[in-house]
Amino acid sequence: MTNASELNEEPSEGVKISDKRRIDPQTGQPRDESAAETNTGDAAQAGTDNAVDKVAELTADLQRVSAEYANYRKRVDRDRELIRDMSTSVALEQLIPILDDISRAREHGDLTGTFSTVADALSTVTKRLGLVEFGKVDENFDPSIHEALTTQEDETVDSQKVATVAQVGYKVGERILRPARVVVKQPPAK
Repeated sequence: MTNASELNEEPSEGVKISDKRRIDPQTGQPRDESAAETNTGDAAQAGTDNAVDKVAELTADLQRVSAEYANYRKRVDRDRELIRDMSTSVALEQLIPILDDISRAREHGDLTGTFSTVADALSTVTKRLGLVEFGKVDENFDPSIHEALTTQEDETVDSQKVATVAQVGYKVGERILRPARVVVKQPPAK
């Protein structure tokens, strides 16, 4: 049992911290037994330095991981859009022969009734998906989007122009699904 005089006594010395680890955590070297005990000021300074270093290290790691995640999200979004565009192009490419048949039926006057309604709806959907028809008479000949079936000389033109469109071309965005097949008129050779 303790008496009242023992409870009121002040401790004679301050707080003492003992580090009994045999390996120094900063250097990784074995410690000398006499260096295992440190005074309060050195321990507090070392603890503060360690905490600041750890915070800086964790902050750098967090920034790196955050940047990697942002780059990953951008790459995934870009890949998703590319896959969507490619699959749309593939689907529209399969519809081109049907659009050709509809165009021929329209030219011959066979596009009537319900078939006309379906053809108009299909045309609307393909345009909404970005399918663009090209290849018109008298437009400038561009070998990157036109396929020349034959050429003919014409004195009325000063550059190569489309004379006749044998088959229209289609593209989605900048991707050519089918080049326009055309007859080209060009100025006579000198």
